[in-house]
Amino acid sequence: MPRRCFQYYLLFATLIVLVCVDPVVADLPDTIEAIRPGVVGVGTARPVRQPLAKGPPIRFLGTGFVVGNGRQIITNYHVVPAEIDTEHQESLAIFAGRGKNTIVRSANLVRADPEHDLALLEISGDSLPALTLGDGARVREGESIAFTGFPIGVVLGLYPVTHRGIISVITPTVIPAQSSRQLTAAQIRRIRDPFDVYQLDATAYPGNSGSPVYRMDSGIVIGVINSVFIKNTKESALEKPSGISYAIPVRYVLELLDGD
Repeated sequence: MPRRCFQYYLLFATLIVLVCVDPVVADLPDTIEAIRPGVVGVGTARPVRQPLAKGPPIRFLGTGFVVGNGRQIITNYHVVPAEIDTEHQESLAIFAGRGKNTIVRSANLVRADPEHDLALLEISGDSLPALTLGDGARVREGESIAFTGFPIGVVLGLYPVTHRGIISVITPTVIPAQSSRQLTAAQIRRIRDPFDVYQLDATAYPGNSGSPVYRMDSGIVIGVINSVFIKNTKESALEKPSGISYAIPVRYVLELLDGD
């Protein structure tokens, strides 16, 4: 191939690649950089020198993210421990930062919404970068999304991990059972007061519970990752529950912040 023709070929190929790149995906690295400081780990912490205490001094239980005034944290309600060993100075805590720059901040449970498995925590001290919440009114099936959290906990250190995908379908939390005998108490409650959730085509792991689901181009939060809570109702009729991931719509986060 003549040199000039080869140069034209490379230029044409480059232009094709630039035209075909999804601008939403192209924005994702910048969005992750902006989102990451507002994503935190949620768990418990206590002083190391407590010889009579049981278990490790730090327990990682899930993911959360900063909202509002920078001292408010949203996570899943099931992530918040039912019991804390206050006798040995254990406290609810969040883990912020990255890698060796991790900081531990004590937290308090301010408000909970068990029905939608959401919890609002509050920390004291300096504020952290808050994420922007959407209104949830314009979420559509097929929309590109990403979520950032700690899928395998903090075994390798505090390094937020990002997954991306789309909203596969907006679906009710409960699927019809073949007979009333198959309905659990939780399913019956949700049949009486059903609500829609987002089914995602990206895989979330237990440590992702509480992760923010956001638009890849803007970082605006549209939901909260949840699998345990929803799978206990929506997929309880399945012999082998699927690896499908779900998210609670952000409008329930807004209601929790408003105190409704």
